[in-house]
Parts: sequence; structure tokens; C-alpha cells
Amino acid sequence: MAKQDDRAAKMAPYEEAIQITMELNQAYHSPEKRRDLMAQLIGKPVDESFTLFPPFYSDYGKNISIGKNVFINSSCHFQDQGGIEIGDGCLIGHNVVLATVNHDLDPSQGRKNHYAPIKLGQHVWIGSNATITAGVTIGDWAVVAAGAVVTKDVPPYTVVGGVPAKIIKTVEH
Repeated sequence: MAKQDDRAAKMAPYEEAIQITMELNQAYHSPEKRRDLMAQLIGKPVDESFTLFPPFYSDYGKNISIGKNVFINSSCHFQDQGGIEIGDGCLIGHNVVLATVNHDLDPSQGRKNHYAPIKLGQHVWIGSNATITAGVTIGDWAVVAAGAVVTKDVPPYTVVGGVPAKIIKTVEH
């Protein structure tokens, strides 16, 4: 076991993310083991209230933080090099993409990477097949409709949908 731990310590973070997500996704694991693997991936403890349905994909892992009572459904892709913060009580549907990296459009820049964090407030609900792009903050109790592409901040207590996502309605609170 020590040799494997030594190799992991010397491994590039993206290689470690591939290794951990491959282990997570290739066999059944108890909820406790899934939480343990997620804690290894993000490099910090995961609350016992966290639930994950694999498969799950991340290109880096160490820039993800997860609150309490968070549920992540199957086949989500977290491109976290710019940072992803998930608040307490968030529900994330099937096939959701959180993409914190963008590429420069200017040809002279050679598609240089640009990173910006994604922040999900408390009790955010993201529907299946939604994509949240770099630099977006989603306010507390907001809902992102299934299939939406969110390119701008979402105020608290609103429902957004469409491509690009627009406010559909405000939720009474």
C-alpha cells in the first residue's frame, strides 16, 4: 500500500483525478466508500450527508468544495480547474456539466485557457443536462431548468431555463 500512496503523492493532480474517478466508476461501492473516494478526489472531508450516484467525472478534483446535504446524480462532469463551490442542500441532476475553463477566441492567443469559478448557493437545484459556464454564481434557492445553458449569474429565488438561460419566474419565499 505504501508504494501506491507514494505514486499517488508524485502523480499530477489530473492523473490522480483520472485514477480516483476510474475507481469510483468501475465497480459498486457503498455510500461510505463513495464519500471516501470523493474526499480523496477533492482533497478535503466530505460530510456524511453527501450522496453521489456514479459515474462521476472531474478533470482535476482539488478545486471542488461540497457543502452538507448535497446530492449529485449520475454522469455529471465537473471541469474544476477554475474552482467549484457547492453550497448546502444543492441537488444536481443527471448529466450536469460545470465548466470553469474557457478558451481565448483571439487567434493570436492560441486558444489560451481562461479560468473562472462557479459558485452554487444554498439549496440550488440544477436540472438534468444543464451546463453552467465559467464565472457563474447561482443564488440561494434558484432552479436551473433541465437542458439550460447558464452563461450569466442567476439571482436567488429564480427559475432559469433555455439556451442561453433566461429568468422564467421568481419563486415566492
